[in-house]
Amino acid sequence: MADSHDNLFQIKEAIDYFNRRKVALVLHAGDYVAPFAIKELKKLLCPFIGVFGNNDGEKEGLKEMVGQTGEIHFPPFSLELSSRKILLLHQLQKLDSLKIHQYDLIVYGHTHKAEIRREAGTLLINPGECGGWLSGCATVGWIDLEKMKAEIIALARRVAS
Repeated sequence: MADSHDNLFQIKEAIDYFNRRKVALVLHAGDYVAPFAIKELKKLLCPFIGVFGNNDGEKEGLKEMVGQTGEIHFPPFSLELSSRKILLLHQLQKLDSLKIHQYDLIVYGHTHKAEIRREAGTLLINPGECGGWLSGCATVGWIDLEKMKAEIIALARRVAS
């Protein structure tokens, strides 16, 4: 998920979706905005790892709110899961194009446009905007690391106002 931008209704919808689907890990590609938005992420039934986005000004407050329930890092942040090298960041354009090929999966946000594509063997996914403020369409992504398949999931159509 990415770009939740304080939309508590859509964050709750995303958490409900992830919990129903019994996902093993949630990645957040930044722009939570305020620390109170993290409170909903604590309701996940799995761990989460996130990075800061360009609209995350209160970084210490965000880290404090996360506590022991997850992790928030400065981007880019790399991890390995199920023998896959994963890169999590907010702004893809800040990544040197040569580094893309070092990873099996890159998850990013910032543009608020959902996208799944492959570039020379690397799966790139922007889950779109969880908050749904700009487009009116709130989305998250789902990835099967074993099959390296991804899909974009549209959440409830109502965007909180």
